[in-house]
Amino acid sequence: MRVYLDNAATTPLDKEVFDAMAPFMLEHFGNPSSIHSHGREVRSAIEKARRTVATLLNTSPAEVFFTSGGTEADNAAIVCTCRSLGIKHAITTKLEHHAVLHTMEMLEKQGDVQLSYLRHDERGNLDLEHLEELLANQPRTIVSIMHANNEIGTLNDIEKIGEICRKYDAIFHSDTVQTMGHYKHDVQQIGANFLVGSAHKFHGPKGVGFLYCDASTKIQPLIQGGAQERNMRGGTENVYGIIGLAKALEIAYRDMAEHQKHIQGLKDRMIYKLREQMEDLSFNGMSEFGDKSLYTVLNVSLPASDINEMLLFSLDIAKISASGGSACSSGANAGSHVLRALGVDPLRGSVRFSFSKYNTEAEIDYVAETVAKMYKKELA
Repeated sequence: MRVYLDNAATTPLDKEVFDAMAPFMLEHFGNPSSIHSHGREVRSAIEKARRTVATLLNTSPAEVFFTSGGTEADNAAIVCTCRSLGIKHAITTKLEHHAVLHTMEMLEKQGDVQLSYLRHDERGNLDLEHLEELLANQPRTIVSIMHANNEIGTLNDIEKIGEICRKYDAIFHSDTVQTMGHYKHDVQQIGANFLVGSAHKFHGPKGVGFLYCDASTKIQPLIQGGAQERNMRGGTENVYGIIGLAKALEIAYRDMAEHQKHIQGLKDRMIYKLREQMEDLSFNGMSEFGDKSLYTVLNVSLPASDINEMLLFSLDIAKISASGGSACSSGANAGSHVLRALGVDPLRGSVRFSFSKYNTEAEIDYVAETVAKMYKKELA
């Protein structure tokens, strides 16, 4: 049995999504910027995809811009806001994805912004009173806080954060890459200036994403070139990627209740099976609490053991694909910056299991049993 439990890193492409993309790979090949019929039919398909995404987010198509993925969208929101609006103060957390954290650090190093970090507890819960304190002192600020942490699953109340930001006239960007397609995002309720999506996190293709930018926030493009994306992103559009993104998000919204129930059931089963077979086990962040964490992510803290040095390799040998943290940090010696910020014991093994609609109870049972056997053998 081969088991894939690294869906927070990427998800398998839905066959229904591929079927929607295929004609734009083989038949409808025109450049959408061309004025002839080949170009016009492709332009029409892109705009239809944009309307689909906008409708699902409860916004206008004019506020949806397609990008190469979540990282580009995060960079565009943060960098272009600071440059275009003259923002000199930025607030984020030490738990953000590196697409946000490294971008903020770059701006600080260049002297473009003063960077403040929001306090959090050992579970990754944010101190929103501290956010108010920081904004009260320097109200014209960009605030970048993710919806759910990609490593530990802890959910943030982005509606409340949006409310606080509006109170102090701050620009609010939320990296919603991990939750887009898994929760319904109504931009009218959230009140963020920017939200982000990446298709491969919800069974769409890799290399395509989008940035929601509310119409009142006027920024200049990050990528210069042609007049694509209404002068907001130069470069010929990734046509079949955009078609796939819209189809994948449409399917995600259509089947969300069913999939959430199935995936939450798998996560609960994993927690139960691990606890049943292992001692000295805990869970990082809020990932064990169903209503306070992303239902697709479970971060397990395993006993201190020599096996931890080769944990992911040992799982791979057992035909189990999982992650030790953010997939974008795979192979890095520094380990997880998120777990380090939470003060997790570095001697303990930590593994992130992340689930999708394609996983089964039999797979969960196999993984829990395999992990338990590995540690029982090592600690015997």
